[in-house]
Amino acid sequence: MVDDGGTSRRTAGRLESLTPGQAIPFGGDRVAHVSPQLAAAFRAGDRLLVVQDSGDLLHVPAAEQATAAGAVGRAAAAFARMGEVPDAAVTAFFEAFAARLADDAVWAAIAGANARDVEQARARGRSTTRLAVSDAMRRDMIEGLRAWAGAEAARGRVLERVEHPGWTVEQVVAPLGVVGFVFEGRPNVFADATGVIRAGNTVVFRIGSDALGTARAIVAEALDPAITEAGLPEGCAALVDSPAHAAGWAMFADPRLSLAVARGSGAAVAQLGAIARQAGTPVSLHGTGGAWMVADAAADADRFFAAAYHSLDRKVCNTLNTCCIVEARADELVPVFLEALRKAGERRRGCKLHVAEQDLSRLPEAWRAGRGVVVRAEGPREEPLVEPLADAELGREWEWEETPEVSLRIVADLAEAAALFNAHSPRFVAALISEDPAAHARFFAAVDAPFVGDGFTRWVDGQYALKKPELGLSNWENGRLFARGGVLAGDGVFSVRTRVTQADPHLDRGGAPTPPRGS
Repeated sequence: MVDDGGTSRRTAGRLESLTPGQAIPFGGDRVAHVSPQLAAAFRAGDRLLVVQDSGDLLHVPAAEQATAAGAVGRAAAAFARMGEVPDAAVTAFFEAFAARLADDAVWAAIAGANARDVEQARARGRSTTRLAVSDAMRRDMIEGLRAWAGAEAARGRVLERVEHPGWTVEQVVAPLGVVGFVFEGRPNVFADATGVIRAGNTVVFRIGSDALGTARAIVAEALDPAITEAGLPEGCAALVDSPAHAAGWAMFADPRLSLAVARGSGAAVAQLGAIARQAGTPVSLHGTGGAWMVADAAADADRFFAAAYHSLDRKVCNTLNTCCIVEARADELVPVFLEALRKAGERRRGCKLHVAEQDLSRLPEAWRAGRGVVVRAEGPREEPLVEPLADAELGREWEWEETPEVSLRIVADLAEAAALFNAHSPRFVAALISEDPAAHARFFAAVDAPFVGDGFTRWVDGQYALKKPELGLSNWENGRLFARGGVLAGDGVFSVRTRVTQADPHLDRGGAPTPPRGS
């Protein structure tokens, strides 16, 4: 293209194809190369997302881009209208959503869709422990929605007022905008995701492909009817209706999001966070889960047994993953821990222990030589009851199905346990079992964890602990969180606006008087 002055200018074009081996710069000084598979799949109209942190080349087909953009667009249009929606209508939405889930006919349709999802997931060798709906899950969803219905409306709340001669400044709570939410195949998180509506936000979300059928049923049978009944804007809670990961990538790359929330664990969550950050969107990431428990020299054996047992009832992010026992009490407390693990296995289906290599000899021969059936996602299989573990693997999260699986390490003292936690754990949940108040003070100061307790680890949950359905639990895997806690709930998603009321019309920064009109 040539401008009016005759100077040659290059304009940005569209990426229409890729070639195998094509170099793609990332990170400012590194290069990734297009694979033959990516080159063959890419078509004109598709998008290529380059993750600057890792060099991952992510292919977003045009259809997935359109699906994600449409859902974000509906949520953005709905947010533009939310200022007209009274808080009473928001309350009515949560009440209607809860009532729909409490309706047996509605729930039967949702449960039927979920049964099909579970069957298909099992056929693919996928985990179903968090996918299958239950009476308890249904009850928790209903209770969470009713909690939001009864929660105080935050919009317009004055956080701070500063008085000046002749004028006043107020800091006022205001909605943030469109919240993007990607979560694993757990249908109950609908109550968590829609919680942002309480503060006047809107939400667009994508659920894992295993639970997509269940999600569609919840939207059709309960969510959309509740939105209509309450008079909320259509699209204020919009599902990205696609099983493809690319739809989630496209959603998080959309700059219209005001916050991007990813629940799950591992590399997929980190990748989603990197995509959102590149688009300029702040993120709340779950990261890797797995709780740690330490029994020190002043531990009560009965309390330790109870804490370990009750931390292994099911596998979620706050399940006990790694246990440290101080050397001074190891002879007494290792058997206590093994009994708690065995009892937890009786509650489920067997148990599995990983023990630090140097501590293997501290276990009874029956454990070291034992074998048992371990239920994996792909099915039951016989494995050694105990396997040795290197210190570098202490932070590995055991994603067990029905067989409680944990790691054990003997430590010299509480200081070594805290140092191991800070070095190897995901810096998430830490519990100390001790009757010594001074030890608890030292432990709290030493461990770099947002969630610290003195008993079982499963308390780390927004709805259970704070009576607020959570959007996510953010750990400190990538550093401490700025200006907020590790539990992100719906009413915690807000902005602060500043409003001035000027009583004196003649204010002037330099003190000059108002001149007469007409002079």
